[in-house]
Amino acid sequence: MKGALREALQRARVDKVPVALVTQLEGGAQNLVYSSDQSNAEISLGSSQLEEIRDMLRVARSGMLPGDEFFVRSYVPPYRLLIVGAVHIAQALSVMAAQCDYQVTVIDPRRAFATAERFQGVELCAEWPDEAMARLLPDAQTAVVTLAHDPKIDDPALIAALGSGAFYIGALGSRRTHGKRLERLTDLGLEDQLQRINAPIGLKLGGRGHAEIAVSILAQLIQARYGG
Repeated sequence: MKGALREALQRARVDKVPVALVTQLEGGAQNLVYSSDQSNAEISLGSSQLEEIRDMLRVARSGMLPGDEFFVRSYVPPYRLLIVGAVHIAQALSVMAAQCDYQVTVIDPRRAFATAERFQGVELCAEWPDEAMARLLPDAQTAVVTLAHDPKIDDPALIAALGSGAFYIGALGSRRTHGKRLERLTDLGLEDQLQRINAPIGLKLGGRGHAEIAVSILAQLIQARYGG
């Protein structure tokens, strides 16, 4: 690997930017392919090949491209799940998401809810959601879920998430509750982005218990991640 290419790859990994290293098996020429462009274009890749590489990058998959001429090695930072609201659903969701290799952070300024006893082994954040989001910087590898059912807590998180590249945004609440939420966010000039919010949150599986709702949320999140 050439020095400039190695430096670009290392820089992408330090900056947590998803990148694919494409190697032509005959001759050893290499390209870096990002989500939106490519660098060090030693290899002439067609649009369908670039689309295939970016599909692989999006799901953190490595392997051969069709035709067995190019090998793709995807470097993708860990996916994160930011849960706003340390409620019962969050307890179940944090465990399930961690088992799916998400780095989970539970955000809730109400310290009585966000305790180590209720969320064992989970990163807890007692900041207000807008402060937490400004520090955690949701990106294309991040999902944001608001479960507090309190506009003072959920709305700032949603506003920050809508201004980010988060690949999934979901909010707990009935259709009536979400309608009022949309009115508030529209008044803030966010009407063009509101379709990004999945609400009522989760796939319609029919479950009603806390764990069942958590399953439906995680299922929808996984569906969004893999483009289902």
